Amino acid sequence: MALWKNEAFVADAYQAVAGDEALPEGAVIVPLARYLTDREALLGRNAPVGVALAPADKLDAIIADLPRLAIISLAFPKFSDGRAFSTARLLRERHGYRGEIRATGDVLFDRIDHMARCGFDAFSIVNEPTIAALTAGKRPGGPLAYQPTGQNAPEADAVKPWRRAAP
Repeated sequence: MALWKNEAFVADAYQAVAGDEALPEGAVIVPLARYLTDREALLGRNAPVGVALAPADKLDAIIADLPRLAIISLAFPKFSDGRAFSTARLLRERHGYRGEIRATGDVLFDRIDHMARCGFDAFSIVNEPTIAALTAGKRPGGPLAYQPTGQNAPEADAVKPWRRAAP
């Protein structure tokens, strides 16, 4: 698995921990159910803590803790499941979350630009063609966007107000 962040592949400082697995030293990402069960112990650690959300998981349970969470990992289990796009926008625009939002699972080259516009800033990539394209220096995205987002929303085109120049 390769972590793409800040336009480069970087080492992952976080260790994903399963629901019943022992907690290692250092920064961890735990599933929502484990976080809710072990909340006090996790927040009492002297290391960054993150929560992994599946598409069906609700944000309501962690809203109050967002300022204390260093990372939220949102899963894309398959191409046709885009619920994490909405969750990322809610985190950034409605709840003002400033930590890292990481996309995991079916992260494909053509979707990275859309994910970034929704608030993702890190991408855990397992798709070999996507890794190869990024390694080769190709960058996702284009000059125009057809929907505004709260993040770096450019001005509308005077003739076609639905079209926006990329930031």
